[in-house]
Amino acid sequence: MTWVRLNHGQAGIDRVCAQVSPALAEVVRTGPAVARWYPVAMLAELSEALDRLFGKGDGALIHALGRYGAEANLTTIYRLFYRVGTVRWVMARAARLWHLHYDGGRLEVHESPESIDLDIVDFPEPSCTHCHSVRGWAERSIELSGGEQVETSMTACRKQGGEVCTIRCRWQ
Repeated sequence: MTWVRLNHGQAGIDRVCAQVSPALAEVVRTGPAVARWYPVAMLAELSEALDRLFGKGDGALIHALGRYGAEANLTTIYRLFYRVGTVRWVMARAARLWHLHYDGGRLEVHESPESIDLDIVDFPEPSCTHCHSVRGWAERSIELSGGEQVETSMTACRKQGGEVCTIRCRWQ
């Protein structure tokens, strides 16, 4: 919602509230409680509403907001990770810190010489919206960690019959 407030002001917040469920609208109006877990379905609903309202409805804004999330972490303790860690080190730390952001599932990192696969495993509510947000975050995190010519893609999806959701990351 910080992105909405910065780019669309209170009018943008009001537009979002008019387009989402009453429970989510209340969270948007009052702001999320820091020490409370929210259903991932709310994140998906919010992301999809933002994409419809401020994007083209094609998912591109969801990806961009994932990138924005990585950028926003530069102002937190994670700033040090991006500055001193290699791409592979940052992705390994992200997997270890998954539980700080989600109360289910896990992120597994599978390295090869030319890429890293990020597997979202046992996530209770698989969502393409969530995966594309994570993909955007991974892409920008790689750039912030020194990677160039970054390419990310979804190579497996539980919603399409895969055992896990896999994000393949390549860079120079």
